[in-house]
Amino acid sequence: MANENLSEKVSVNINSSTLSTIDLLVDNGYYSNRSDFINQALRRELDQQQRTIDRVIEQNTRTAARNDNWFVGLYSLDAAYIHELHEQGRTITLRGYGVLAISSEVEPEMLYQVVKSISLRGRAVATEEVKKHYGLK
Repeated sequence: MANENLSEKVSVNINSSTLSTIDLLVDNGYYSNRSDFINQALRRELDQQQRTIDRVIEQNTRTAARNDNWFVGLYSLDAAYIHELHEQGRTITLRGYGVLAISSEVEPEMLYQVVKSISLRGRAVATEEVKKHYGLK
């Protein structure tokens, strides 16, 4: 996963006046470029919304079904965990926001038996076969 680019390009409309003000700050060395400004502004806003984010995470965690693995951030599936679930005869579903990393060492057929579905708002780091099976990008 170290070589995987986890950034995504998004398109936003910004009015000319706002963009000009951002450019003024960039041109005077306060930010290295427009993206730097926008990323820092987004991080500040997310910091301000942290209580709301924590509340939503708590609500989703509390209401998740027994076999529902719900996550925010990075969630990793390795061969040992999938094998353990398979041996126990357990199945899970995955729901989350962030990055889902599925080790290439996981046997796809065993994964398909154990992980019934994946609902992901974010990025999956997995083989193309696994991504296709679960409809991931």
